[in-house]
Amino acid sequence: MNDKPIITPAWNLIQGDALKILSSFPPNTFDAVITDPPYASGGRTQAEKNKSTTAKYSSMGENAPPPFEGDAKDQRSWTRWAAEWLYEARKLCKPGAPVCMFIDWRQLPAATDALQWAGWIWRGTAVWDKGNSRPQKGRFRQQAEYIVWGSNGDMPISRPVPCLPGVFKYGNPQSRIHLTEKPLQLMRDIVKITEPGGHILDPFAGSGTTVLAAVQEGYTATGIEVTDTYAELARERIRAELEKAA
Repeated sequence: MNDKPIITPAWNLIQGDALKILSSFPPNTFDAVITDPPYASGGRTQAEKNKSTTAKYSSMGENAPPPFEGDAKDQRSWTRWAAEWLYEARKLCKPGAPVCMFIDWRQLPAATDALQWAGWIWRGTAVWDKGNSRPQKGRFRQQAEYIVWGSNGDMPISRPVPCLPGVFKYGNPQSRIHLTEKPLQLMRDIVKITEPGGHILDPFAGSGTTVLAAVQEGYTATGIEVTDTYAELARERIRAELEKAA
Protein backbone atom coordinates (compact mmCIF):
# COMPACT_ATOMS: atom_id res chain seq x y z
CA MET A 1 0.00 0.00 0.00
CA ASN A 2 1.36 3.46 -0.89
CA ASP A 3 2.01 6.01 1.77
CA LYS A 4 -0.61 8.71 2.16
CA PRO A 5 0.50 11.92 0.44
CA ILE A 6 2.24 14.48 2.61
CA ILE A 7 0.17 17.51 1.62
CA THR A 8 0.90 21.16 2.35
CA PRO A 9 -0.48 24.26 0.61
CA ALA A 10 2.61 24.30 -1.64
CA TRP A 11 3.77 20.72 -2.14
CA ASN A 12 3.15 17.03 -1.64
CA LEU A 13 5.28 13.94 -2.10
CA ILE A 14 3.79 10.48 -2.57
CA GLN A 15 5.69 7.21 -2.13
CA GLY A 16 4.83 4.61 -4.75
CA ASP A 17 5.03 3.56 -8.40
CA ALA A 18 4.41 6.50 -10.73
CA LEU A 19 2.44 4.48 -13.30
CA LYS A 20 0.00 3.33 -10.63
CA ILE A 21 -0.31 6.68 -8.86
CA LEU A 22 -0.75 8.87 -11.95
CA SER A 23 -4.10 7.22 -12.68
CA SER A 24 -5.47 8.61 -9.41
CA PHE A 25 -5.31 12.26 -10.55
CA PRO A 26 -8.04 13.96 -12.60
CA PRO A 27 -7.32 15.55 -16.01
CA ASN A 28 -6.05 19.14 -16.15
CA THR A 29 -4.35 18.86 -12.75
CA PHE A 30 -0.86 19.93 -13.78
CA ASP A 31 0.70 22.87 -15.62
CA ALA A 32 4.05 21.15 -16.30
CA VAL A 33 5.95 17.88 -15.99
CA ILE A 34 9.59 18.33 -14.98
CA THR A 35 11.46 15.19 -14.02
CA ASP A 36 14.68 13.18 -13.93
CA PRO A 37 13.69 9.53 -14.47
CA PRO A 38 16.03 6.55 -14.12
CA TYR A 39 18.11 6.44 -17.32
CA ALA A 40 18.83 2.68 -17.20
CA SER A 41 21.96 3.45 -19.23
CA GLY A 42 24.65 2.07 -16.92
CA GLY A 43 26.25 -1.19 -18.08
CA ARG A 44 26.77 -2.66 -21.54
CA THR A 45 25.39 -6.12 -20.76
CA GLN A 46 22.21 -7.09 -18.94
CA ALA A 47 24.30 -8.54 -16.12
CA GLU A 48 25.95 -5.15 -15.66
CA LYS A 49 22.58 -3.37 -15.87
CA ASN A 50 21.20 -5.64 -13.14
CA LYS A 51 23.80 -4.44 -10.64
CA SER A 52 22.85 -2.05 -7.85
CA THR A 53 22.80 1.60 -8.90
CA THR A 54 25.38 2.22 -6.17
CA ALA A 55 27.76 -0.21 -7.91
CA LYS A 56 27.04 1.29 -11.35
CA TYR A 57 27.18 4.98 -10.59
CA SER A 58 29.33 5.53 -7.51
CA SER A 59 32.90 4.89 -6.41
CA MET A 60 32.21 5.97 -2.81
CA GLY A 61 31.78 2.47 -1.43
CA GLU A 62 30.05 2.42 1.95
CA ASN A 63 29.70 6.22 1.87
CA ALA A 64 27.60 6.18 -1.31
CA PRO A 65 23.95 7.32 -1.18
CA PRO A 66 21.35 4.51 -1.08
CA PRO A 67 20.52 2.66 -4.32
CA PHE A 68 17.34 3.47 -6.22
CA GLU A 69 14.84 1.36 -8.16
CA GLY A 70 13.94 1.11 -11.84
CA ASP A 71 17.37 1.27 -13.49
CA ALA A 72 17.83 -2.30 -14.81
CA LYS A 73 15.77 -2.12 -18.03
CA ASP A 74 17.22 -2.79 -21.47
CA GLN A 75 16.66 -0.08 -24.08
CA ARG A 76 13.49 -1.50 -25.62
CA SER A 77 11.76 -2.05 -22.29
CA TRP A 78 12.94 1.37 -21.05
CA THR A 79 11.48 3.06 -24.14
CA ARG A 80 8.13 1.28 -23.72
CA TRP A 81 8.04 2.17 -20.01
CA ALA A 82 8.95 5.81 -20.70
CA ALA A 83 6.23 6.09 -23.35
CA GLU A 84 3.68 4.70 -20.87
CA TRP A 85 4.39 7.12 -18.03
CA LEU A 86 4.76 10.06 -20.41
CA TYR A 87 1.33 9.21 -21.88
CA GLU A 88 -0.29 8.94 -18.44
CA ALA A 89 1.33 12.21 -17.33
CA ARG A 90 0.20 14.04 -20.47
CA LYS A 91 -3.43 13.07 -19.82
CA LEU A 92 -3.22 14.93 -16.50
CA CYS A 93 -1.77 18.13 -17.96
CA LYS A 94 -3.51 21.23 -19.20
CA PRO A 95 -3.30 22.10 -22.91
CA GLY A 96 0.04 23.71 -23.73
CA ALA A 97 1.75 22.36 -20.59
CA PRO A 98 5.53 21.88 -21.02
CA VAL A 99 7.37 18.65 -20.29
CA CYS A 100 11.10 18.52 -19.45
CA MET A 101 12.85 15.17 -19.04
CA PHE A 102 16.52 14.72 -18.16
CA ILE A 103 18.46 12.02 -20.03
CA ASP A 104 22.02 11.12 -21.05
CA TRP A 105 23.52 10.59 -24.51
CA ARG A 106 22.91 6.83 -24.51
CA GLN A 107 19.14 7.14 -24.10
CA LEU A 108 18.64 10.45 -25.92
CA PRO A 109 17.19 8.92 -29.14
CA ALA A 110 14.91 6.60 -27.14
CA ALA A 111 13.72 9.49 -24.98
CA THR A 112 12.69 11.61 -27.96
CA ASP A 113 10.85 8.61 -29.45
CA ALA A 114 9.00 7.90 -26.19
CA LEU A 115 8.00 11.55 -25.80
CA GLN A 116 6.40 11.64 -29.23
CA TRP A 117 4.76 8.22 -28.93
CA ALA A 118 3.09 9.52 -25.77
CA GLY A 119 1.50 12.37 -27.75
CA TRP A 120 3.69 15.28 -26.68
CA ILE A 121 5.05 17.68 -29.28
CA TRP A 122 8.85 17.45 -29.13
CA ARG A 123 10.18 21.02 -29.20
CA GLY A 124 13.89 20.62 -28.63
CA THR A 125 16.75 19.58 -26.38
CA ALA A 126 18.54 21.78 -23.85
CA VAL A 127 21.96 20.96 -22.41
CA TRP A 128 23.21 20.66 -18.86
CA ASP A 129 26.97 21.28 -19.02
CA LYS A 130 28.40 19.68 -15.88
CA GLY A 131 31.90 21.05 -16.47
CA ASN A 132 34.53 18.70 -15.15
CA SER A 133 34.32 15.05 -16.15
CA ARG A 134 36.73 12.15 -16.40
CA PRO A 135 39.12 12.83 -19.33
CA GLN A 136 39.61 10.09 -21.92
CA LYS A 137 42.61 10.53 -24.20
CA GLY A 138 41.62 10.78 -27.85
CA ARG A 139 37.94 11.25 -27.03
CA PHE A 140 35.50 14.06 -26.27
CA ARG A 141 34.66 14.60 -22.62
CA GLN A 142 31.23 13.28 -21.66
CA GLN A 143 30.44 16.36 -19.60
CA ALA A 144 26.83 16.95 -20.63
CA GLU A 145 23.38 15.59 -19.94
CA TYR A 146 20.27 16.65 -21.80
CA ILE A 147 16.79 17.99 -21.19
CA VAL A 148 14.35 16.69 -23.78
CA TRP A 149 11.38 19.04 -23.77
CA GLY A 150 8.07 19.53 -25.46
CA SER A 151 4.45 20.51 -24.91
CA ASN A 152 0.97 19.08 -24.61
CA GLY A 153 -0.27 20.41 -27.93
CA ASP A 154 0.17 24.00 -29.01
CA MET A 155 2.35 26.26 -26.85
CA PRO A 156 1.47 29.91 -27.58
CA ILE A 157 4.46 32.24 -27.84
CA SER A 158 2.45 34.73 -25.77
CA ARG A 159 2.78 32.66 -22.58
CA PRO A 160 4.03 34.84 -19.67
CA VAL A 161 7.34 32.97 -19.49
CA PRO A 162 10.86 34.40 -20.08
CA CYS A 163 13.27 33.24 -22.78
CA LEU A 164 15.37 30.50 -21.17
CA PRO A 165 18.92 29.55 -22.15
CA GLY A 166 19.64 26.41 -24.16
CA VAL A 167 22.73 25.54 -22.11
CA PHE A 168 22.91 25.48 -18.30
CA LYS A 169 26.38 25.38 -16.71
CA TYR A 170 26.39 23.96 -13.19
CA GLY A 171 28.68 21.41 -11.56
CA ASN A 172 27.36 18.36 -9.77
CA PRO A 173 26.27 19.03 -6.17
CA GLN A 174 29.16 18.60 -3.74
CA SER A 175 27.01 17.15 -0.99
CA ARG A 176 24.18 15.04 -2.30
CA ILE A 177 21.77 12.53 -0.83
CA HIS A 178 20.88 10.85 -4.15
CA LEU A 179 23.23 9.19 -6.63
CA THR A 180 21.93 11.24 -9.58
CA GLU A 181 20.86 14.42 -7.76
CA LYS A 182 20.74 17.55 -9.90
CA PRO A 183 21.94 21.00 -8.73
CA LEU A 184 19.21 22.96 -7.00
CA GLN A 185 19.92 26.15 -8.96
CA LEU A 186 19.71 24.21 -12.22
CA MET A 187 16.23 23.04 -11.30
CA ARG A 188 15.22 26.53 -10.17
CA ASP A 189 16.12 27.68 -13.67
CA ILE A 190 14.34 24.81 -15.44
CA VAL A 191 11.02 25.17 -13.60
CA LYS A 192 10.67 28.69 -15.00
CA ILE A 193 9.41 27.13 -18.24
CA THR A 194 6.11 26.85 -16.31
CA GLU A 195 3.61 29.68 -16.30
CA PRO A 196 3.60 31.68 -13.01
CA GLY A 197 1.72 30.00 -10.17
CA GLY A 198 1.51 26.67 -11.98
CA HIS A 199 1.36 23.19 -10.46
CA ILE A 200 4.38 21.06 -11.43
CA LEU A 201 4.48 17.25 -11.51
CA ASP A 202 7.68 15.26 -10.91
CA PRO A 203 6.91 11.51 -11.22
CA PHE A 204 10.49 10.57 -10.20
CA ALA A 205 11.20 12.88 -7.30
CA GLY A 206 14.41 11.28 -6.01
CA SER A 207 15.87 13.62 -3.41
CA GLY A 208 13.10 16.19 -3.95
CA THR A 209 15.15 18.78 -5.84
CA THR A 210 12.47 19.59 -8.42
CA VAL A 211 9.74 19.91 -5.80
CA LEU A 212 11.94 22.12 -3.63
CA ALA A 213 13.00 24.28 -6.59
CA ALA A 214 9.39 24.69 -7.70
CA VAL A 215 8.22 25.90 -4.29
CA GLN A 216 11.19 28.25 -3.97
CA GLU A 217 10.25 29.80 -7.33
CA GLY A 218 6.61 30.34 -6.34
CA TYR A 219 4.99 27.25 -7.87
CA THR A 220 3.16 24.34 -6.26
CA ALA A 221 4.46 20.84 -6.86
CA THR A 222 3.61 17.15 -6.56
CA GLY A 223 6.38 14.57 -6.44
CA ILE A 224 6.18 10.78 -6.70
CA GLU A 225 9.04 8.52 -5.60
CA VAL A 226 9.04 4.72 -5.71
CA THR A 227 12.02 4.11 -3.38
CA ASP A 228 10.73 4.50 0.16
CA THR A 229 14.12 5.57 1.56
CA TYR A 230 14.31 8.45 -0.89
CA ALA A 231 10.68 9.44 -0.43
CA GLU A 232 11.33 10.01 3.26
CA LEU A 233 14.71 11.69 2.68
CA ALA A 234 13.08 14.03 0.15
CA ARG A 235 10.27 14.98 2.52
CA GLU A 236 12.74 15.71 5.31
CA ARG A 237 14.95 17.76 3.00
CA ILE A 238 12.10 19.84 1.59
CA ARG A 239 10.65 20.55 5.03
CA ALA A 240 14.06 21.54 6.43
CA GLU A 241 14.96 23.82 3.52
CA LEU A 242 11.60 25.57 3.49
CA GLU A 243 11.63 26.04 7.27
CA LYS A 244 15.12 27.51 7.02
CA ALA A 245 13.92 30.04 4.47
CA ALA A 246 10.74 30.95 6.36
